[in-house]
Amino acid sequence: MNHSGKVDQDDIVRARNVLLASGRRTPREEVDAYRVLAQVSPASYLPLLAKALQRLSYDAGSGTRHASSLALCEEAVTVARSIDPAEPARADVLYEALSTCQRELYSLGRRAEGLAMRAEMLAIGRAQAELSGDSVVRGLHEWAAGLSEEGRYAEAADAMTELVAAILPDGPRSGALAWSLLEWIAALHNAGRSGEALAAFKTLVSMEAAEAANDRGPMACHLYSLIGYAQMLDTHGRGEQAALVRQEALALLTELADTGERKSWSGYQASFWAALLTLSGAESDRPASDGPRPPSGAAPMQWSPDAKRRYFDSRHALREEVDTLAPRATEDPDQHLAELVRLHRVLTIRSAVYWENRTHLFAEHVRPLFDDGVSLARRLTEHNPAEGTRTLSRSLIDRSAFHTAAREFRPALDDFRQALSHLGEAN
Repeated sequence: MNHSGKVDQDDIVRARNVLLASGRRTPREEVDAYRVLAQVSPASYLPLLAKALQRLSYDAGSGTRHASSLALCEEAVTVARSIDPAEPARADVLYEALSTCQRELYSLGRRAEGLAMRAEMLAIGRAQAELSGDSVVRGLHEWAAGLSEEGRYAEAADAMTELVAAILPDGPRSGALAWSLLEWIAALHNAGRSGEALAAFKTLVSMEAAEAANDRGPMACHLYSLIGYAQMLDTHGRGEQAALVRQEALALLTELADTGERKSWSGYQASFWAALLTLSGAESDRPASDGPRPPSGAAPMQWSPDAKRRYFDSRHALREEVDTLAPRATEDPDQHLAELVRLHRVLTIRSAVYWENRTHLFAEHVRPLFDDGVSLARRLTEHNPAEGTRTLSRSLIDRSAFHTAAREFRPALDDFRQALSHLGEAN
């Protein structure tokens, strides 16, 4: 930005009057005023202009985006970069401007540019951490999520490993650590680092057990972590260990069915269940190779806008595929039934995550899907006992976790016991 040109004194007076006026000024008026004054006093007004441009790019009152939103975001970045590097506030102002702009770029599908801005945010975070001595690097989480969406799992796993190593010593921090652990587990698993993923899952399980035992966290979250851990153990051929973990889950679910949670919680445990669903559902999912995939294990609010849109919009095509395949599976179960079960599970998981992210009344939207999943698995068991029995146990455990998220603990226990019976693990 060029500050050397002369500024009309009348414009300066008008700009100051706008800012000093007692009445409410519009975001546009504020930006125009700061544009003028930033030419006169860059140190004072460039940071304010950058923030005002970000506010103007998104009208919080109506919740709508302007057609010029990206241009405003890009101007905010340009303004922030023009702040004197010696100014202490420059790094924070630039970081926030980049953060706003990258979200807009991702929303428009300009992913490479968005990821480049996340890289710049990370560079700022590293420089700030080096100066402050803070072990937690700002921007590392966003960078890891961006890498994961691009399928760069090895790099995402390295980034999440660095982040978790920095925050782990501080403990659960009111549940914040658990979400990072979930994303770390998913990144390690997707990168093929199964041993590390299982070790990370064990860390999560131990932490959730301690939190529940000391009434600092919901028993339900401990249960979900046990269920997810057992599923991952099974995936990597550690069936005996998985069976022991399921016995722990059974004991915990029995207590929940008998007494409920020991104390009342805000309800975030359903979101924790949904995030774990994206991790366990990756086994059944076969995403298209020509677009972004949300980072499994992460809550939808952490996904980029276009990845979220793609993931949730796919439900409609999946519904059509399931409906088309259903009569074929009846006519020729050898050819189509197993695929119908798989596709239906993908639809169920995506629908559950979608509705949980939107309403506390999610249960009524997805209950029929979980019920249909169990019914399909029973059909597969009758047709092909060898394949169907384990599929049925998985479907019952899926529905058990759903019942728990809906706080229906007795049906959850019934389903879980049935699943263990099919696995030959019933007491």
